[in-house]
Amino acid sequence: MTSLDKPTTPEPGAAGAPADDQSAVTQAALFDAFGGIRGTVETMLPGLLFVMIYTINRDVKMSAIAAGAVAVLLVIVRLLRRDTVKHAFSGVFGVGVGVAFALFTGSAKGFYLPGMIYGAGLGVAFTVSALVGFPLLGVILGPVFKENLSWRTRNPGRKKAYTKASLAWGIIFLAKYAILFPLYWWGDATQLGWVLIALKLPPMVLAVYFTWLFLAKAPPPIDVIAEWEAKEAAREGKA
Repeated sequence: MTSLDKPTTPEPGAAGAPADDQSAVTQAALFDAFGGIRGTVETMLPGLLFVMIYTINRDVKMSAIAAGAVAVLLVIVRLLRRDTVKHAFSGVFGVGVGVAFALFTGSAKGFYLPGMIYGAGLGVAFTVSALVGFPLLGVILGPVFKENLSWRTRNPGRKKAYTKASLAWGIIFLAKYAILFPLYWWGDATQLGWVLIALKLPPMVLAVYFTWLFLAKAPPPIDVIAEWEAKEAAREGKA
């Protein structure tokens, strides 16, 4: 059965992968890193349920509990199906913090505040990391491509691509929260919720697109894991 998490393509850094497959390999790695279609749906569903229920009955407690329950349910479904749970667990943690804030403050806006602070912080981190020459996206995606941090000293073309992509993520995130924070301070909680839902997917898609665009044109990753395994095999052969 084909997984909804990522397309079936050659593994990133796989030995012998032709240059023509670089774009497909990059796409597969990005799907794996960011959760694919299913991970995106699971990320959006609790927040969508919260704002829908709150719009109907203005009950913060019911909305928060429903959002938390569906987040936990998504994790349980993944566990029962023995699927990867890294994206589901990160999602349920974020929803859990939002639920705690909403119940503690008694305000629907409290549900959104932790995620907004986290997202704005990521925007700053991506931007600063790109400007100082240690792009955060390279740290995140290096293990996915099996190159770890080799791009820093051995693959300047990929370092340049990671720098451009990290800067794109930073600008996109900061622009998104430049829209959301004024709504948080001066807007209605329902308006904030629906605008946040509307801005959940498009900025992410745009950021991932720029990442794919830059990395697909960059030199292929250096598979440091394969290099290490080859050295170990050679050392054992000499022993």
